[in-house]
Amino acid sequence: MSELLLIDDDQELCELLGSWLSQEGFVVRACHDGQSARQALAEQPPAAVVLDVMLPDGSGLELLKQLRTEHTDLPVLMLSARGEPLDRILGLELGADDYLAKPCDPRELTARLRAVLRRSHPTAATTQVEVGDLVFSPVRGVASIDQREMTLTLSESRILEALLRQPGEPLDKQELAQLALGRKLTLYDRSLDMHVSNLRRKIGPHADGRPRVVALRSRGYYYSL
Repeated sequence: MSELLLIDDDQELCELLGSWLSQEGFVVRACHDGQSARQALAEQPPAAVVLDVMLPDGSGLELLKQLRTEHTDLPVLMLSARGEPLDRILGLELGADDYLAKPCDPRELTARLRAVLRRSHPTAATTQVEVGDLVFSPVRGVASIDQREMTLTLSESRILEALLRQPGEPLDKQELAQLALGRKLTLYDRSLDMHVSNLRRKIGPHADGRPRVVALRSRGYYYSL
């Protein structure tokens, strides 16, 4: 069974989600502030984290920054209050793998978590991918260019792997979202674009200045050769 860490100051919500997720086969721990969450993470890192943006002793976004430094490949799903798109965008920019607006449907949360967890276990067949001067290890979540290593988040890794599997060939946004995020994009959902933006910033352009990941308007993305 996968262990989850819920980090949210709403104790009633944690009890509700914890009860639902336990029935769905997860082992659930809950923390209601950043300090106890940091201690819980240090004692026993979970399989995934559900993190609220607002915490009583600081911002969930600040805790996310720390998570991405100390637990790079730990799947993180953020919760944000409805009507706060900026927080959701910032969460994705800082490396959250997915997000949901509160109040959320426990069934959707369960589906999103299972999708993230499936993506966090690469198969043995995907040990290393090489395209031009870029070498990518899905297992480690690390891309290397001229011996310069860049650590990627889970979602960034899945996007890069999908694009490298067919370099030079465009991948439709919905297809890429299904492969990399484990779900289809909804209307006005910019999560895929944000993950691609983070990925492009990390791996940079080709030596001649051409972008490695190219966007095609209304079509999708491809990795340029």
